[in-house]
This record gives sequence, structure tokens and C-alpha cells, in this order.
Amino acid sequence: MGGTSPKDMYLILYNAACCGGWAYVLSLGLPSVLLTLASDPFNLPSALSEVYSAGDGMLAEVLYYVQTAALLEIVHAAVGFVRSPVVITALQVGSRIAALFAIAHSPASQVQFGAGLMILSWASVEVPRYLFYVSAIVTGDATKKTPYPLFWLRYSLFAVLYPTGITGELTVFLSAAKDSAFLNLYGEGYASLMYYFIMSFPVIYAPGALPMIFNMAGNRRSAFKKRFARPPPPPRGIVFPVSSTKNGKDVRSSTPVGKSILSAAIGAVDSTKASMVTKERNWRFGYVKHIIGMVESQCASADAALKVAQAGLDKAYDVFEFVNEDGSKVSMREAMSQPSAKKFHTGFIQGEAPKQKNILEVPYKDGKLSGQALKDQVKKWVDYGTIEPSAGDAILGCVDNPDWVDLSDRYFVLLGAGSAMGPFLVLMALGANVVAIDLDRPGIWKRLIDVARKSSGTITFPLSAEQSALKNDDELYGAAGCNLFTQTPQIRDWLLELYPGKSFTVGSYAYLDGALHVQVSLAMDAITRDLSEKRKGTSLVYLCTPTDLHLVPKEAHDAAEREYKDYSKRLYCIVMNLLSRGKCLRKNARKPVPGEGGDYYMINGVSVAQGPNYILAKRLQHWRAIVARSKGCHVSSNIAPATSTVSVVSNRTFAWAYEGMPYFRPYEIFAPDSSKAVMLAMLLRDLNDPTSSANPATELNNPNQLFSYGSFHGGTWRCAYEVDSIGEASVLIYFGRVAAPYLGVAAAAGAAIAAKVLGYV
Repeated sequence: MGGTSPKDMYLILYNAACCGGWAYVLSLGLPSVLLTLASDPFNLPSALSEVYSAGDGMLAEVLYYVQTAALLEIVHAAVGFVRSPVVITALQVGSRIAALFAIAHSPASQVQFGAGLMILSWASVEVPRYLFYVSAIVTGDATKKTPYPLFWLRYSLFAVLYPTGITGELTVFLSAAKDSAFLNLYGEGYASLMYYFIMSFPVIYAPGALPMIFNMAGNRRSAFKKRFARPPPPPRGIVFPVSSTKNGKDVRSSTPVGKSILSAAIGAVDSTKASMVTKERNWRFGYVKHIIGMVESQCASADAALKVAQAGLDKAYDVFEFVNEDGSKVSMREAMSQPSAKKFHTGFIQGEAPKQKNILEVPYKDGKLSGQALKDQVKKWVDYGTIEPSAGDAILGCVDNPDWVDLSDRYFVLLGAGSAMGPFLVLMALGANVVAIDLDRPGIWKRLIDVARKSSGTITFPLSAEQSALKNDDELYGAAGCNLFTQTPQIRDWLLELYPGKSFTVGSYAYLDGALHVQVSLAMDAITRDLSEKRKGTSLVYLCTPTDLHLVPKEAHDAAEREYKDYSKRLYCIVMNLLSRGKCLRKNARKPVPGEGGDYYMINGVSVAQGPNYILAKRLQHWRAIVARSKGCHVSSNIAPATSTVSVVSNRTFAWAYEGMPYFRPYEIFAPDSSKAVMLAMLLRDLNDPTSSANPATELNNPNQLFSYGSFHGGTWRCAYEVDSIGEASVLIYFGRVAAPYLGVAAAAGAAIAAKVLGYV
């Protein structure tokens, strides 16, 4: 405990005090029920109705204080003491405060069975919950080091106690709505207002209860999966360097590495900003301002932009380690400086389908768009602001130039061929020659090879044995694939020697969560760097995310300004901004940054929740893109829209936010198939149109303007508010829409009652 921070000490004391308070409530309420049942075993409702008055009123008094103390949990989330969504926490705590207010001022609600059901359900959930939090802070690991019985209770009791607690709360609300003492609490003139106030909660509960329970079920699955996950294997391949030791084991933290790389990058042009990065204490939530500062420094000149990028890449190759099979380790730079001693064999499958027509088709909603229908939809997207005009021009170019869609003589190297956002399926359907790099897992290769066989294209892939020696498909699937982390030099060597004389288009599509994303991005960078510099005719492809920091056209900036003037006057937006003290609904359009070549306009699309590892991984790709382009390489790096991939919508909060985001014009969330098709269209334009920004001969005032063109951002650039500030508001909009039918029924019922009372019927 000697090393416990003041914040952690406070949280320990807070959670322990709340645990003690709820335990006291339980110690009074449970014996009261058991005592009544002892004399009348079959009268549970009567036993529950006496809980609120247990302990001669002491239970009610402690209940009032301990539940009111939960308001501090909203504060904890707001100031960053805990990693909980502020709005969701406020809704959960607020509903309980409303129930507490009702039961405290409604004698009728205190003596019905639901009161006891609610109180005992609350207490039975909160005692293990707060005790779990104490244990998590003390042990430093909520997943694996908390005692298993406590862990099980924390993630299992909700299945019974949430439904019982919600049932109890509903009975309290309904009883209070019929209790004249409650309705006339502030005078008879306010009785109707009190009625509609308290009846609004059952209306809200109807659509909100099940999603909350399902969310907890998802949290339970995730927690148990982490708890019983196998211990990680010994470090192999690309790894973070050892930053410290804990319990005799090496700790490889991503934080010092991320800070050192960003500091080195910024330090190439601004030592003061570099020092600020090094001194940043709250890296997890404070990294965004340093990313903004870095991009602002890059705006000074083309030379500054390239210096930052090269310095960041150099530092990454120096700090990351590569652990060989025998356990020896070298720097990433040294690992890639020499050829691999091992070699892959080459697998090849020719598709069996006839060649398709050279037509670009974009799956959209319930159909497929092509020709004039696709042109019409592109115009709608551009006019609405969902995509930039340059992105629209790229798609129209593919429609008007069907020869661009003839891929029979093109070779695409897909690093992460099976990625959810990769173009594998679209390329195979168009008859392309795909060189597929993905993990050595039979299931992956069965899927990829099956798709290839049914297409008019070809697939080439690394094998651990000669294809001719493999007896059947199962052996083929088992021998296919590789590991970007551990076989990076070997993959690079294989690709350098593959298909001499053919031009490769190399796409970096592999994605992993957390720190692994940085590692896989560095692996892909090592391969793309050497291919672009050592293999003539190589072009690079990156799939940029809208949740990043980009230079944008002035037109996009001006559109965001116009949207802000509209939305900032809307009551909902004003209230959300005020209640969050400016954290929600932050203005999207930023002041221009002066630099060589004029003013530069920037949109901060970074989502803090994605974390510094995510942004570092994407920044490595940005840096390589502009450095490679400066050396004469063709680089296609377009912005993809927010897409409802499985990895995103499996997080219920993100899924709810996606449902509500279209309220903020001009947002639209796209299905994966739609996103992949439009991104391929923009890639094909980059490969075929010499005027594209992907062409190094096309002049840009600043290298980072590479990302300003061909943006299918889905609305992020032209929205009134920063994307990271609309999440909570979007979730509330979603639940408001779900509740709309219930609110309509309630309004109709209220109107009928009012008409009756006023004598109109």
C-alpha cells in the first residue's frame, strides 16, 4: 500500500465505505424478511413489504446516504478517475436516485413488496461490486488477481438481480404515481407534474432494461474470456522492449515506447514539444494534444513534415526488438538488415470461374449499385457531405473507365488478406492476381482458397512445404500461411523474389487490438519499406481511418462551420454541451494552421477510447506513406468511412452510438461490403489516373495533403462536432428512438386522462 497513489487510496476508501453501507442495509433487510417468513413461510410479499422499515427506520436512513453517494461515480467518470462512460453512468445512477426519491416520499410505495425486492436486489449486487473494485485496485488486476468467488459474483449476479431490481423499481414508481402524499409533495398544483415525472421512468425502463442486461452479459463473456485466457507464449518476433519487471517477470509496456517514438518524431523539428511528450503523465488520455501538436509542426513546411515522419520511423526501428527462435534478440533495424536463413515455398491456385464483365458494383443497403444508379448515389453522397468531391470523382472515374476494372494483369499483395476491411473478395471477383499473406491457420486458408477457386482470379501464398508434396486440401490448408510478427524477414525475402518483373500493389490491411496493432503495423512497414525501395514498380496502399487527425480541404472546413452554426442552436445540443461541461459536442472546425504554401485546415477525428496504440499504429502508416511518396513511390492512402464491422459493433456502446450518429448531418454508417467496394474504386483510380494525389508527380504544398484527397469519411470531416464528442449524445438519440413508440403511447394516455379530468369527454 506504500506505493498507492492518492487517487487509488481515495477510490479504495470510497468503494470500501459504499460496500460497508450496502452490507449494513443487507444485514438489516435480510433478517427482517427471514423473521417474517419464519412465522408465515408462504407470505413472501408481506415479508418484502416490511424491509424499508427494518431496523426502526435505520435501513431507510442508511439506504438514502449510501445510494446518494453513488452520484460521486458520475464525477469519477467525468474527471477520469475510472474508465466508465459519463452519460451511461449518469443514466444508471440517475434512475436509482429517482427510485430513491420516490420511495422516500411515498408512504404507499414503502409498504408494498416491490420496495423490499428493490432494496435487497440493490444491496446484493452492490456489496460484491464494491468489494470487487477494492480488490481490483489493491491487486492491480481486475481480471486475473481478484478472488474468483468475488469475480464470479461480480459478473453473474446481474442475471437474477437486475430483473428483480428493475421489477422492484417499477413497482415503486407505479405506487408513487397513485400516492397522493407523493403527488402533492410540492402542493396540489404540482400533482399532475409529479405524476408525469414519475411515470416517465417506467416508460424509459421498457426499452432500456433489456439492452442493459444484454450489455452486462457481453461484459461477462469478455471478462471470463480474459480470466481464463491461456498465458502468453514466450516473446517471439517483433516485441516491445522490456520496460520493467513485476513479480520477477518482464513487463513490456507500450506507453514508454509510444512516448519515445512520438517524442523523437516531434523532436526532429521542435524540441520544446518533444519535451512535453516525454513529461506527459497521463499518456492514456493525454496523448491526443501531442498528436495535434505534431501535425501542426508538420504544417510548417514539406521538409518539416518529412523530417517528423522519418525520425518517428527511425526511432521505431531502434526501440522495437526482434526475438529469434533461440531466444536471442536484436533491434528491429538489425533483424531486417539481413536476409532470412529460411525460405517459403509458393502455393498457387487458378480460379475456375469465367472472366467477369468490367463493371464496378457497390453493394448498398438491399441491392447493388452500378452504372448510372451508382453515379446518382455518389452525387447524393457528395451533395450531402458524406464524402469529399475527390472521392466521388474517383468512383465516377471507375464507372466511366471500365478498363480500370480489368485486373487480370495486376498483382495485389494483401498483408492481412482475410481482414474485415480488406479488398480480397472484391479483387477475386474482378479476376485479380492476389498474393495473400495471412496467419498460418487452416480455417483462414480454407476460406481464402475456396473463394479463389470460385473466382476468375488467382491466389498465390506462402507454403511451408512443396505444393506438389501435399496430398489433399487439408494438407494444403495446414501448410499455408505465415506469421507477420515472427517471420517478417522471411516474408519480405519471399515477396522480393516472387514473380520477377511484375509490378506489385502492396496493401497493409492487417489489424489487431491494442498494442498488437502497433507490432503488426511495424511488421507491415518493414515489408513495404523494402519492397518499395528494392522492387521496381511497387506501389503502396493504406486504408486510413476517419478517426485520426487529417489535413482537410478548406471546403470541408467551411462545411463543418456551417453545420456548427445550425446544430449549436438546437436545444438538445445546447443541453448536452452544458451538462457535460463542454466535453460533449465539441466544435469540429479548427482554426487554420499557417505554413509554407498557405493555411492548412485540420480535423481532429481521434477517438480517445481507441487509445494511443491505435493512433501510433496508424501514424506509422502515415509516416511511411509520405516518406515513400517523397522517394518516387506511388502511394494510395484514402480515408474509409465508419463501418459496422463485427469487431466494432460487438462493442454495444459503439453499436448504439452508430445507430444514433446519423442525427448529426452528414453522417452515414456503412456496411463492410459497401466500404470495401468504394475503397477499391478509389484505389483503382489512384493506380490509373496520373492526376491522382497518389502519383508522386502530382504537386502537393505539404506531404500530409496526401490524405486530404479521396476521402470517403462518412461525414466525419463535415460534421458540426468532433467525432469523439458525439458518442454519448448519439447513444441517447438511439435510446430515444427506441423509446419513441412507448413515449407516444404515454403521451396519448396522458392526453386522454387530461381530457377526462378537464371534462372534454
